[in-house]
Amino acid sequence: MGMLEGKTGIVFGVANKRSIAWAIAQALAREGMRLAFTFQGERLKGSVEELSSTIPGSLLLPCDVSSDAEVESVFAMVGEKLGRLDAMLHSVAFAPREDLENEFVKTSREGFKTAHDISAYSLVAVTRAAMPLFQKSGGGSVLALTYYGADKAVEGYNVMGVAKASLQASVRYLAANLGPKNIRVNALSAGPVNTLAARGISGFTSMLKHHAEKAPLRRNITLEEVGNAGLFLLSPMSSGITGEIMFVDCGYNIVGL
Repeated sequence: MGMLEGKTGIVFGVANKRSIAWAIAQALAREGMRLAFTFQGERLKGSVEELSSTIPGSLLLPCDVSSDAEVESVFAMVGEKLGRLDAMLHSVAFAPREDLENEFVKTSREGFKTAHDISAYSLVAVTRAAMPLFQKSGGGSVLALTYYGADKAVEGYNVMGVAKASLQASVRYLAANLGPKNIRVNALSAGPVNTLAARGISGFTSMLKHHAEKAPLRRNITLEEVGNAGLFLLSPMSSGITGEIMFVDCGYNIVGL
C-alpha cells in the first residue's frame, strides 16, 4: 500500500516521457494516487495517451488552459469520475518562439500577453476551478513548476523568465488566499533538465555544462530527483509548507560567483 492510496490528482502539462510533469506523475502513481491527465490538441494527445495508459485507472481529458469553458469542463469531468481531488500539478508554459529568441527588449506586446496568460494566469484559472473538489477532500495541494530564470536574468530565457516571476508571485497570493481552506500552493524550481521545453532555449547544452561545474553537488539533477521532490510537495509529508519556491538544482541557486 502506497502512502497516497485512495488519493486523487490531476496533471496538466505532460508532453512526453522526458517531461518533468511525467516524472512527478510517475512518483505519485507509484504511491497509489489515481490520476487524471490533460492534453491540448490532437498533436499532443497520442503521446499523453500512450504514457497515461501505463498507469492503471488514469483518465485522459482535453483542455486548453486559455479557455475558461474548457477548464470548467475538465473539472466537471474529474468530479464526475473521481468525485474529489487531493493534488494538482501545473506544468504549463508557452511563449512565441520569436519572443524567446529575441532580446527581451524586443518582446512583442502580444507575445508578452500570451506568455503570461498560458504560463501564469492559467495557474489561477485551474486552481479556482479545482477548489470545490479540493474542499470535498478537506483540502489539497497545488504544485506549479518554475525555473531560476524567474529570479535572475538568464540568457535566452527572456519573456518566459518574466512570466515565471508572475507565476511565483501567483503562488504566494494563492497560498495566502487558500490557506484557510487547507489548500496549499507551492512551486518547484528545477535545475536544467533535458526536456522538450528546455531544448527551445538557446545555448541549453552550455547551460547544462555550466550548471554541473558550478553547483555544489558538481552535477546536474535527474528527472527522478525532481519527481520525488514533486511527490513530497503534493503529499501529506509537506502538510506544513505553502507559498514556497523549492529549488531542486543541486544547490546551484545558493552560489554567487
